[in-house]
Amino acid sequence: MRQSDRGRLFLYDKLIVGFSLLMVTIIILLGRPLTNFIGEIAFFLAAALIVPVMARYLDANTGRWQKFIRLLYPVVLFTFFYTAMGGLIFLLFDQFFDPQLTAFEKSILGYNPTLYIDKHLLNVWTNEFLSACYYSYYLMLPAFFITMFIKRRDAIIVRTMSAVCITFFVSYLLFILYPVEGPRWFFADIFQNEIEGPFFRQIVNYVIDNAAFHGGCMPSSHVAVAIVILLATFKYYRKAGYILLIPNIGLAIGTFWGRFHYVSDIFVGAAIGIAAWILIEKQPADALIDQYETKRPKEKSKSHAS
Repeated sequence: MRQSDRGRLFLYDKLIVGFSLLMVTIIILLGRPLTNFIGEIAFFLAAALIVPVMARYLDANTGRWQKFIRLLYPVVLFTFFYTAMGGLIFLLFDQFFDPQLTAFEKSILGYNPTLYIDKHLLNVWTNEFLSACYYSYYLMLPAFFITMFIKRRDAIIVRTMSAVCITFFVSYLLFILYPVEGPRWFFADIFQNEIEGPFFRQIVNYVIDNAAFHGGCMPSSHVAVAIVILLATFKYYRKAGYILLIPNIGLAIGTFWGRFHYVSDIFVGAAIGIAAWILIEKQPADALIDQYETKRPKEKSKSHAS
């Protein structure tokens, strides 16, 4: 990195700073009493500050570890953003809208899919397969971006990370605009059977019980982000994309099979992921990409950034 380039931001850096400042503004305007949201305000202000500081002082050409942190830090930061949103679910409304959403789905389908599955379709090995697909989401982001880092596909990292940022941030805003707790809470007294599975179902239950907050179901950010990773993989590594298609389909089904989401959440999440990818694909190559495509002919760098 040339000295004159220090402090310049990638598109996803700008998205993180912009979203953080937007959330601070929303909380100040709507959070009452404001003292209940001091922790969230402090977090979003810190996130908005740390990004330009990181861009200023991390030299991606000094060493691989600095470059690794500079390019891939959002993968870790997303977890903290998600946690912070848990305290903001009722910022606008003081109730969940599950009755409205379940009534809509029943009017379209004639039944509630999660309840139908509970009564007629549960099977231990189907449960286990779909739980494995659901769990694969937690591996998709690190696996994709670490692989791109090892292959020195930095232009792909910047573009895909930007699409992932848009996908997460739109999803987080919808958590607040349309609070939904999900079928595992809303139908808790109606379910007749447990979803059993010897391994992956137990892992998924552990993750959900210890890392998920009550609410934040509309849309399914899992499906939204998985769609982005799938589209990126198809574009740059088509054969791997076909392999990734199977867990993506299983993930989408597993979200409502496992009682974490409604079918509507899946469609809205998929639409957000597709829209985010299309939006980023229309953007010109980031001005910083060429200097990060080290040890590659100039024309190949341009090809990866297109």
